[in-house]
Amino acid sequence: MHSVPTFWDFVPFLLAGIPVTLELTFLSMALALPVSVILALGRNSPHAVLRCAAGFVIELFRGSSALVQLFWAFYVLPMFGIHLPPMAAGILVLGLNEGSYFSEVVRSGLNAVPPGQREAAVALHLPLRYRFFRIILPQALPIMIPPFGNALVTMLKFTALVSLVTIQEMSFRASMVRTATGDSATVYSFTLLAYFGLALLLGGGVKLLERVVNRRAGREVQPLFARRRTNIPEWALGGGK
Repeated sequence: MHSVPTFWDFVPFLLAGIPVTLELTFLSMALALPVSVILALGRNSPHAVLRCAAGFVIELFRGSSALVQLFWAFYVLPMFGIHLPPMAAGILVLGLNEGSYFSEVVRSGLNAVPPGQREAAVALHLPLRYRFFRIILPQALPIMIPPFGNALVTMLKFTALVSLVTIQEMSFRASMVRTATGDSATVYSFTLLAYFGLALLLGGGVKLLERVVNRRAGREVQPLFARRRTNIPEWALGGGK
């Protein structure tokens, strides 16, 4: 007599979905970052055509459902002769979608650089590439890193959408295990904790990246376990008489 499979029999199968989820997250973010920079520069362009084109792309992806975008890329594009594998379709849609959102963060970071820095670089006749990568971007990066952490975690959660086009990441495998075992509570509790653990790891990695960027930008970096600064007097906190 065959025993009924339990959740624990499928734990290795579920864990095998974690590398797929992380691959989707990082590859989609690798696409989103250059897309966000290009769109941000387009929105800041003095040419109306570039501003309008960048604005249209941003509003298109921000104003429509990511799920519908995924279905469109996977099911509609083949009608035009463009056949994308499930992984490529997922990375393309997630990257363009997050790139559209993150472009506003990039634009805000670039605009936060004091105008005098740009004017001085122009007065010194520095090449455009040098001005951007050596003067403007290093000053804007510390501003953009914290929102980047939020975007990375959001991307991690968005990867669950691609399970609908048969990519076997964590959510897809969790659904298969639930069907095989009938144990919805354990399966989805385990999956929830797995996503939570991955989000904590990614958030911690971004915190370390933020410290490195701030240090290179010459900003003060407090020790990891330093006591938070406060304007409350010591005597009010019980630390003095």
